[in-house]
Amino acid sequence: MATIYLIRHGQASFGADDYDKLSPLGEKQAEHVGYYLRDHGITLDAAYSGDLKRQRRTAELALASQPATVENTIDARFNEVRNDEHVKHLVPELVKTNQGLNELEQRGLSSSKDYQKVIDAVFNYWVSPACNEPNIQSWADYSGGARDALYELMRNEGGGKTIGVFTSGGTIATLVAEVLGLSGEHAYKFYEPIFNCSITQLFYSGDRVSLSYFNDRSFLQYLGQQAGENLVSYR
Repeated sequence: MATIYLIRHGQASFGADDYDKLSPLGEKQAEHVGYYLRDHGITLDAAYSGDLKRQRRTAELALASQPATVENTIDARFNEVRNDEHVKHLVPELVKTNQGLNELEQRGLSSSKDYQKVIDAVFNYWVSPACNEPNIQSWADYSGGARDALYELMRNEGGGKTIGVFTSGGTIATLVAEVLGLSGEHAYKFYEPIFNCSITQLFYSGDRVSLSYFNDRSFLQYLGQQAGENLVSYR
């Protein structure tokens, strides 16, 4: 039996010039993931991440607490869903029949809550058979790439290993739906509640993989209480 920890990146910089950069809170969250792994005797044999800055930086900070150097293997198939592209290409079609979405877009999506409501509508349309927009990556291509990356990791690393994958909420939701045998229409139910730097654990043996637990951020709650600060964030 081997273990994979799917770790969402720390808080990104919503509203800043460079969203892909970790916020100061995101840096702390990533460091505390490393402390948690170290203090609980979780030694990683290998690490993977997408190529987004927030994913790579989270991996860098977390891996710094490992007892030995762990190289981070970059695989862009672990990248986040391309939400900005989806908003650009799908919203103009969706607002024709969705008045609520039209009103949100007119407000300019200046708040993270408004943006998340738009992502909800766009994501669920994207995974549906009705979406045939040629200018974006299809759900089949994205989910297939994430699935292939996971199974290649399992084959390459083999049994008895402990692996960390530093990725994003959309990727984690996609992989959890895959492991549970659910269609894309169910993926957003996992995407929406994933907290920054939460941990999802998978077990695998050969080509069989199962979900152990999902979206655990209790260690951030505890460590934050010990330090007198709030380390838990959703966006």
